[in-house]
Amino acid sequence: MEVKKSPKADLENKKTVFMQIGLVVVLSLVFIAFEWTTQETKVNEGLKIEEEEVEEEIIPITRQDEVKPPPPPPPPKVTDILNIVEDDVELEEELIIQDTEATEDTEVDFTDMTTEEEEEDAPVFFIVEEMPEFPGGEQALHKFLASNIEYPVIAQENGIQGRVYVKFVVNTDGSITDVEIARGVDPSLDKEALRVVRSMPKWKPGKQRGKAVRVSYTVPINFVLQ
Repeated sequence: MEVKKSPKADLENKKTVFMQIGLVVVLSLVFIAFEWTTQETKVNEGLKIEEEEVEEEIIPITRQDEVKPPPPPPPPKVTDILNIVEDDVELEEELIIQDTEATEDTEVDFTDMTTEEEEEDAPVFFIVEEMPEFPGGEQALHKFLASNIEYPVIAQENGIQGRVYVKFVVNTDGSITDVEIARGVDPSLDKEALRVVRSMPKWKPGKQRGKAVRVSYTVPINFVLQ
C-alpha cells in the first residue's frame, strides 16, 4: 500500500521561496554591516603632551655656596721706640750692685721656704691605718651638713631630690682640697653639695705608720624633700 502525500505538505515546491528569503536576509545583514558607523573619542593631545613634559622635567640640584670666614686681621706692628739720652744728663737713681758670691762662711736661711710643693707631690692614699676624721666624729659631720645645707629653690620647685657623692682630699694639715662630684643628681644640688664641703673646718688628718698623709675621702649628702 503506497503512502500518498498531500500536495500542501510537499515542501519541494517551496524550496525556491525559502532560498530567496535566506538570500534577502543575508544581503540585509551585509548591508547593515557596511553601513554601521562608529564614533571616535578624541583625546586632547595638547594636555597629554604638557603632562608628559612636566613629568620628564628634571629639577636641577642646587648647592649653597660655602661662605668662607674673612681672614684674620694682621697683627699690629710693634715698633721699638728708642729714647736717646744725652751724656750730660744726670741719673737720679743709682744702681746698687751687691756681691752675690758665696763663701764657706755664708749662711743660707731655709726657714721661709714653704712645703706646698712637697705636699702637692705627696701621694694620695685611699685606705690608711688611721682614716681622716671630722672634728667630733661622724655624728658631728652629719649635724654640720644638715645645719649648713640650703636646699636649692629650683630643685624644690621641680621636685628634684637624691643623694650626691662628693670626693675630696684631706691634706696632712687637715685642710680640704680637690673637691669634686663623684656621682651627682642635678646641677643645682651638686653645686650646693660642693659649697658645703668646701666650707667644712679642718679635719683630723689620716696617718700611715704614725705619719700624717694625704687621704682621699668621699661623703654622701642626701637631699630629701619633706
